[in-house]
Amino acid sequence: MDKNTVIGLLLIVAVLVGFGYYNSTFQPQNPSQAVVQKTANQEVSNVAERKDARKEALVIVDSTALFYKQLSVTDTASHDYVVLKNNNVIVEINPRGGTIGNVYLRNYTSYDDFHEGKKIPLHLYDGQNASLNFSFNTSTGVLNTSDYIFETVDQKDSTQVTMRLATGNGTKLDLRYCLLSGDKYMMNVEVVTFGMEKYATTQTKNLAIDWSQKIKQHEKGYDFENRYSSLTYKLTADDTQMLSEIQDDSETAEGPVDWVAFKSQYFSTVLIAPVSEFQGLSARSRQIPKEAKNNDAGFLKDYNVKMEIPFDVTGTKATQLQFFFGPNSFNLLKSMDADKVGEKDLDLEDLVYLGWPLFKWINRFFTIYVFDFLTWLGLPMGIVLLLITILMRIIVYMPTRKSFLSSAKMRVLKPKVDEISKKYPRKEDAMKKQQEMMSLYSQYGVSPMGGCLPMLIQMPLWIAMFNFVPNAIELRQEGFLWADDLSTYDSIWDFGFHIWGIGDHLSLFCLLFCVTNLVYSHMSIRQQRDSMSAEQAQQMKMMQWMMYLMPVMFFFMFNTYSAGLNYYYFISLLASALTMWYLRRTTDDAKLLAKLEANYQANKNNPNKKPKGLAARLEALQKAQEAQMEARRNRQK
Repeated sequence: MDKNTVIGLLLIVAVLVGFGYYNSTFQPQNPSQAVVQKTANQEVSNVAERKDARKEALVIVDSTALFYKQLSVTDTASHDYVVLKNNNVIVEINPRGGTIGNVYLRNYTSYDDFHEGKKIPLHLYDGQNASLNFSFNTSTGVLNTSDYIFETVDQKDSTQVTMRLATGNGTKLDLRYCLLSGDKYMMNVEVVTFGMEKYATTQTKNLAIDWSQKIKQHEKGYDFENRYSSLTYKLTADDTQMLSEIQDDSETAEGPVDWVAFKSQYFSTVLIAPVSEFQGLSARSRQIPKEAKNNDAGFLKDYNVKMEIPFDVTGTKATQLQFFFGPNSFNLLKSMDADKVGEKDLDLEDLVYLGWPLFKWINRFFTIYVFDFLTWLGLPMGIVLLLITILMRIIVYMPTRKSFLSSAKMRVLKPKVDEISKKYPRKEDAMKKQQEMMSLYSQYGVSPMGGCLPMLIQMPLWIAMFNFVPNAIELRQEGFLWADDLSTYDSIWDFGFHIWGIGDHLSLFCLLFCVTNLVYSHMSIRQQRDSMSAEQAQQMKMMQWMMYLMPVMFFFMFNTYSAGLNYYYFISLLASALTMWYLRRTTDDAKLLAKLEANYQANKNNPNKKPKGLAARLEALQKAQEAQMEARRNRQK
């Protein structure tokens, strides 16, 4: 590996370090997430069947004066949640406001419950820490659904219900819910009025939506889960936008919006405008620190959005909405278009961030297909990652071999390069020396830039996997070797206290990755020294030390990253080191030099053979600089 290869490597590593830094947070450690206490013998189905009697401050008003009285909290009353359920989702509708009270995912559980061996449905949406209010203008003021108690009507089965707000004079506001049956994650919602046009004003054109939710910590590591949780929305005429994952953020959408997602690392609650669009969206995301106590303990972020959607107060046309409650699985989200109400594509798969365009396409059209096929075979996730690594090594083997042979050719020509260096000891002869070296390489058929190609191929694959692995929900709660969950960090030593830059634990997979990186760096530096002149080696010392320093930096970056990602990087670097060792053992320097001498003899009749490609451009540039220096000397004379 020559100088140009090392420079290319360092530039690419710098990109990787910068990318890792961008995705990192520097916040103190979070206490354990507060979880709901349940008895050990509680079955999953109990959640669906229970109806808690909840005492809340409710608005009690005379129904005949519903729109003429300033509402105030005057009484308390008990009310039961309305339960909708299918094979995957349990939704509890709160009569207070007529909107969603709780959502559970039946086939998933939090890390704490998983670690304790409990099969309790994951509490995705908690009405105690979330709110959803619909409001619109009337001739007597703004009507807020959260101020009223809705009546349950037309509950045909466990998937459909209508929540109604009615007055004695026939005016009604209905919120109709239909949870799709079977293995679905979508729920359709209609907002429709009857007889309310007499209270309409010129401003009664839009239904305002005010939606908030605190996002619970469901995974083991706060830092890693928080890094991949973000309030996300889809612009109708543009791409998906995300608020900052690592700091408080707020913004106003620059146009109509198709959907808004309250997203954590592996799960999302998405509010969709399937027919029309949301207008005037204002979004806010607040970080909840790890050390937060009381009402904020056990949460990652606090999301809020305010927006409007067209609303027909006459009741002729219902305002249609959809909710998605489920996992951030790329193929699952993509399949949600089959359940859409309108004509436009939902593009919910954009919730699974696959990286910048180049890396996104690698993941979209290579990694996902390979990963899904290997997962379909029923292989353990550790073996799946191992096989993906082997496949990638096969893909880059020929470029890697070509790169190694390029460095080997320069190594066997090193004595001749040293002779040229001795021939031009003065600094002012540096250009002549470089030109003669380039001519030497050209005559022997050696490309000094040949070592860069594998890096140009391998680094996009590395960065693509950097984006894919943390978003692969298939790794969630899948164990391998000593790691009980490949989606979060593995710990072989819990310190019991926080250390700046490391955290409160030591990850063995991260340690193996960094040690292997050191070994691979040492092998690369040794190969580089063998192909350089003494002068070049002296000039490259600083870069070589930087190559040794990178694995140490990676340790501080990746100790809190997922075990799956560190495991992949470990076996990938190990495969690279073994490949380099194999090529070194199977390369005969004597035969290689004989082949180069044959090239030289073939070019002997053309002693003025010019370099090609980049080497030719470099030589032309050097000659131009030499001509400029000569002209300057003539002017001085």
